[in-house]
Amino acid sequence: MYFTGDFGPHSRHVYEKFVKLKEPTMGLDRVYIYDTTLRDGAQTSGVDFGPMDKQAIAQELDQLGVDYIEGGWPGANPTDNTFFDNLPPLKTARITAFGMTRRAGRSASNDPGLNAVMATAANVLCMVGKASGYHVDVALGIERSENLAMIKDSVAYAASKMDEVLFDAEHFFDGYKADPDFAMACLTAALDGGARWVVLCDTNGGTLPFEIEDIVGKVITEIPGDQIGIHCHNDTENAVANSLVAVRAGVRMVQGTLNGLGERCGNANLVSIIPTLMLKMGFETGVSAESLTTLRQISTQLDERLNRAPNHHRPYVGDSAFAHKGGLHVSAVEKDPPSYEHVPPETVGNRRVILVSDQAGRSNLLARFREIGLDVDPDDPRLSELLETVKTKEMNGYAYDGAEASFELLARRTLGDVPEYFRCTTFRVLNERRWIDDDTVVSLTEATVKLALQNGTEMAVAEGNGPVNALDAALRKVLLPLYPSLSDLRLIDYKVRILTPGDATAAITRVIIESTDGSGAHWSTLGVSANVIDASYNALRDSIVFKLLRDGIAKSDAST
Repeated sequence: MYFTGDFGPHSRHVYEKFVKLKEPTMGLDRVYIYDTTLRDGAQTSGVDFGPMDKQAIAQELDQLGVDYIEGGWPGANPTDNTFFDNLPPLKTARITAFGMTRRAGRSASNDPGLNAVMATAANVLCMVGKASGYHVDVALGIERSENLAMIKDSVAYAASKMDEVLFDAEHFFDGYKADPDFAMACLTAALDGGARWVVLCDTNGGTLPFEIEDIVGKVITEIPGDQIGIHCHNDTENAVANSLVAVRAGVRMVQGTLNGLGERCGNANLVSIIPTLMLKMGFETGVSAESLTTLRQISTQLDERLNRAPNHHRPYVGDSAFAHKGGLHVSAVEKDPPSYEHVPPETVGNRRVILVSDQAGRSNLLARFREIGLDVDPDDPRLSELLETVKTKEMNGYAYDGAEASFELLARRTLGDVPEYFRCTTFRVLNERRWIDDDTVVSLTEATVKLALQNGTEMAVAEGNGPVNALDAALRKVLLPLYPSLSDLRLIDYKVRILTPGDATAAITRVIIESTDGSGAHWSTLGVSANVIDASYNALRDSIVFKLLRDGIAKSDAST
C-alpha cells in the first residue's frame, strides 16, 4: 500500500498500486514519527487526560507503530508523575520524557528540574531550549553565550545517563530569520553535547511552507537530515503542509499529535501526515500497511475518550472523507474510483459512503442499497417513488446525508422490508418548573406513551432529565421486556437546527440523534417538525427501530 512513483490526479495505475501492493517497499527513505499527544495534546482547551487515559492512548499509538511517544513532563504535575511511575508495556515505541535545559548559573548536575525528568523509567529525553536570540535577550535576559552553554551542558549531562536525547529548538524559524548564525549555533551546541536529534520548532505557528522549505534546505547543508526533526503548530492552518515540505527538504523526523490536538490552533495532525508520507510521498515509517488500516479507528477512539464529536470532514478518516453526493458523480466514482478518490478508503480504515439527498439520482440509490445489503432490481418502479419521496422530504427540511439510518429505514419501508415492531398511538410530555425560593429551581419532565401491540395497548409513564430522556425512558418500560437487545442502546448526541428562523418560536426544527450500542457502531436518525418534541420523538423512534432491525430482531409476537 505504498506508492513510489508520480501521482497525478487521475492516475488509475497509481490507485491500483495502492490496492495491490500489500507489503512496504523496502529501501525507501525512513521518516520517524514522534507523537506529542500526551503532552502537547493535553494543552488543548477542554482536554484533560487522566493517568489511565495516557496509558491507553500510549498503547494505541504503540500498536499503530509510531516511533516515539512523549509522555509528558515528569515533576510538572501529578498526572504526569503517575504516568511515568506506571509506564505501560509497549512493543516498539519509546516513551520520551520532556523537560528543559538547565537554568542559567547552575551546573546541569545541580539543576533539580533537569534531574527530575531523568529520574524515571523512560530512557529517552526531549529537552527544550531557546534558539532565538530575541527570546534569549528578552525572555531569559542572559548572555547568548550562556544560552549555548546551557544547551551543550544539559544535553551532554543527559546523554551520559539516557539512551537518547533530543533537543527541541524553540522559536527556531523566527530566530533563524532574525539571526541565522545564532540559531544554527544552538543546533550545533546540542549536537556537540551528544543529541541524537535536533528538532526545528515553529513555536508560534506563523511560518509559511515556502519559508520552511527554504530554511530547512539551508540547515540541511550543514547538518544531515537524519539528525533533524520538525515540530509545527497550526496557527496559519499550515502545520501539515509545513511538516511535509520539511520532509521533502530533508528532515527525517516529524513531531505532531493525533487529530491535531494542541494549544491555540493545535499541532501538526499526524492522522493526516502519516498516510500522506506513506501513500503519497513514498516514505517508509514505523507504521505498517496493515496498521495504517486502523488509523480511522484510532482517531475516533481519541474523540470518544475526550467526549468530543468527531470532525466528519477530517481528511482520510472523517465520515465525509469519501462521501459522494451528486448522482452523476456517484455513477462515475463506482466506474473510475481514482478520478474521485485520491486513495482507496480502506487503506486508512475508512469506507466509501454514497449519500442520498435532493441531488441524488437513481445511481445513488442503487449504490446505497448495495452498501446496506438490499438487492433491488434497477427497473423497480418503487425506486422512482423513493427518489421523489426523498426530494420532497428534503424540500421540507429533512437531510438524509447526515442521517443514514433514517434513510435506510425510509428505503426499506418503501420496499416493505421493515417490521412494525410497535406503533405509538399517543404520547404526552409534561414539564414542570417549580421555584422553591429565589435561588432554587426544580425542573421535572414526565412522559406518557401508549403503544399498540398485538395483545392490546400498553401505557407507561416515566420521568427524565428533559423531554427526550423522559420519552426514551417511557418507551423502554414497554419495549425492553419484548426486545431485551435495546438494553445497550445509548443516545450520545442530540442536535437541533432551526430551519425557518424568520418564524421565531414557531420555527420548523430538525432534530438529529446519534446513537450507539455495545458493538461500538454509531448511527444517526432525524425528525422534522414545527414541534421540537415531535421531531425528537420521530428521531428517537427511528433510532430504536434501526437498532432492532440491525440486530436482526424479528417482530415480537406481542407487537402489531
